[in-house]
Parts: sequence; structure tokens; C-alpha cells
Amino acid sequence: MSRALTPNVLTPQDLDPQWRWEKRLPAHGHTSVDFERRIDHDRLRRYRLSRARQALKNSPAGTLLLFDVNNIRYVSATKIGEWERDKMCRFCLLTGDDSPYVWDFGSAAVHHKKFADWLEPDHCRAGVVGMRGTIPPEFGLMRKYAREIAGLIKDAGMADMPVGVDYAETAMFHALQEEGLNVIDGQQIMLAAREIKNWDEIQLLTQAASMVDGVYHMIYEELKPGIRENDIVALSNKMLYEMGSDDVEAINAISGERCNPHPHNFTDRYFRPGDQAFFDILQSYQGYRTCYYRTFNIGRSTPAQNDAYVKAREWIDASIAMIKPGVSTDKVAEVWPKAEEFGFPSEEAAFGLQFGHGLGLALHERPIISRAISLDHPMEIQTGMVFALETYCPAADGFSAARIEEEVVVTETGCEVISLFPAEELPIANRY
Repeated sequence: MSRALTPNVLTPQDLDPQWRWEKRLPAHGHTSVDFERRIDHDRLRRYRLSRARQALKNSPAGTLLLFDVNNIRYVSATKIGEWERDKMCRFCLLTGDDSPYVWDFGSAAVHHKKFADWLEPDHCRAGVVGMRGTIPPEFGLMRKYAREIAGLIKDAGMADMPVGVDYAETAMFHALQEEGLNVIDGQQIMLAAREIKNWDEIQLLTQAASMVDGVYHMIYEELKPGIRENDIVALSNKMLYEMGSDDVEAINAISGERCNPHPHNFTDRYFRPGDQAFFDILQSYQGYRTCYYRTFNIGRSTPAQNDAYVKAREWIDASIAMIKPGVSTDKVAEVWPKAEEFGFPSEEAAFGLQFGHGLGLALHERPIISRAISLDHPMEIQTGMVFALETYCPAADGFSAARIEEEVVVTETGCEVISLFPAEELPIANRY
């Protein structure tokens, strides 16, 4: 059986992102069909592994040891369920141009050998280390696997080069160092790899956004007195999973006097006539995530609420207008108001309110755009980046606020917005 990701198959052409900017970005149906080309998963896997290898070659490290499940998926195209996210039980090794090794939870390794035919069968291994400390370090699993990892690195001829580790339990770092490995920051290497999305990743992100378009139409119809914030969260979860979401990470639902300051959560508060309410839907389709705010008013709105919405819209439109290849993130952050101008004592206290962040297999990738960071540490915006821009404006009434977020794909000449539920003007749900 041919192995799509073995070194003799990967070529320089696999780094080609295959962009097609001539038309509107597509949001295809979610099933595979024979009558049109949709997501090419083999191309996606080859591209991601090629990007990781390129980033590794551009770094001081010779090896990447990965515990972050987003990085494991990016390199090996394996995923065993959202429950894995906080367990710290899986790990992956990428050494030079070798094929990735994956140590997986029990029988999942056997499953990979049968169904993940892009991996080398003997590189799919059962293994577990600490599970967030519930398996005590003195039991010896970390020493065992650190020794095995060190041996594989030596066999690959990389023993004299540093090992990039994204994150791990403290005891695992100690075990690796005891085996003589020089550990450096591997998360920065992987974030560099994941910055630029290929055509398949962009399509998956657009498909994910199209799901949220539909959820916001449902929310628009359901918002009325007698419904609670958590009711909207429940309805949204149900709809998203029925649409094919593989993880509803979180849904913020914030209304009325809870809007200012922004609490980033939801409660059992009932919506009331005249409430301003905003929502954020964080979910993923085939691993690719959304971060997509919308603000509504219920029944009616006041001039103060409208004014806040208009300002939030102006700020986000100004930042969208700045997005094109070659622009640095400090120039984008500069179009947003200073923290003191909308009621906060410092940029740190207002962090995340006027904000931009990359989207991909993780909710927060590069670039990060914020007055707290970007003015002193800018990075260049590049074609193929996908990120969200979000603004927040408190209302003059002291408790209402508007929050808007748009997802954008950086094209060769500018950007295209892929979050399409109407937000040019303040939507009034169930207007009186």
C-alpha cells in the first residue's frame, strides 16, 4: 500500500497552497461527491506535514515533540475525539524528514494502523505519559517514553540538535532533559507552520463559518422575553452538532446589564424588552474553528445602544479596510481606540476587546492583533492567513454594549469576509 506522507512521496509541490482567488470563496456541501471537487484531504495532509517540516528546517531544532492536540492533528492528521483536548495523553514526534510517530491512547493506535494509511504502521504506537499528573511520575512512564524518544532521535541522526517541545507536563520536561535532550520552544515553530492556510483549509474554515451563519438566523428568530441566555446556548449546541460540528468549544451569550463589562460567559438570565445582547460562537468543522460575534437588540433599541453599535461597526470596518498582504499588524491596531477612550484603565485591562487573532485548528493562531502587543511587536500580514477581527463599544447608558466580529481570509489583493450574517446595522429581533 502506498503511503501518502512518506518522504519519497512528499515533494516541493506539496507546499503549494493551491489558492484560487478569482471568485467568491466557496462553502461547499459537507459530504464527498463524485461530481465536483471539494476538500482534497490527501492534499491537505501533505501540505500540513510539508509546512511543519519546512518550519522545522528553518528553526534551530532537529526534532519536534508535540503534546498539543492541534499540532498533533496538523502533523499526523489523527484525532480521537474532543475529550483528548485537556488530557495530555497523546504525543507525536517529527524528526527531520522522517515520517511522524504517534503515541496514542490504547486501542486508538491499532485503529490508526487500520484506517490511517498515510502513516507508517510501525510509527503508530500505543503510549501514555502522565494524564495531567494522574499517573504519578514515579511510576516511570515518562522516563520510559523519554528514553524511547531519545533513541529515535539518535537513530535519525538528530541527537546533537535541540528538540522543540510545544508543551508538556513538568515531569516530562525533566525526563527529556535527563536523557540528554536539549529542549527548546517548539510551539513557536508550529505556529509559524500553521500561519498560512492552503485552499482546503480555507474551504473548511468557510464551511465552518457558513454553519454559524445559520445558527445566527435561528438566534435572531428565537430572541424574545421568556427565553434565557442558556436556552440560546442549548439551541445553538443542538443545531451545530446536527449540522456536523465536531466540537462546540464555547458559546458566549451576554445580555442586558451584563453587557458592560464583558464577562465572556453565559447565565440563566431572561432576555427583556429593549435588551442589547451579543453572542460568540466558537465551534469547529473537521477541526477548523470559528470565532464569530453578533449583537442584537430585543424588540426595540435606544439611541445610546444604536450609537454604540455604530461605533463598533466603524472600528471593525476600519480594520478590515487595512487588511492586505504586506501591511503590519501595528497599522491595523492603530485604527482602534485606545483603552482609555472606551472606559478602561490600560490596554491590558481591555485586552481582547479590540482584537484580532488567527483561526485554524486552534482558536488563537497567528497573527495576534492588539494595541497591547502589536504596536511594539508587529508582524506582517501575508496572503493565505485567516483571522478574526473583533470590536467592542460600551453604550452611554452605562450597561449596554455592542460587540461585532468578522472572519477574514487574506487574498492576494486584500481580504474577503466569510462571516456573512448581516451586521451592517443593529439587528432588532422580534421588533415591537
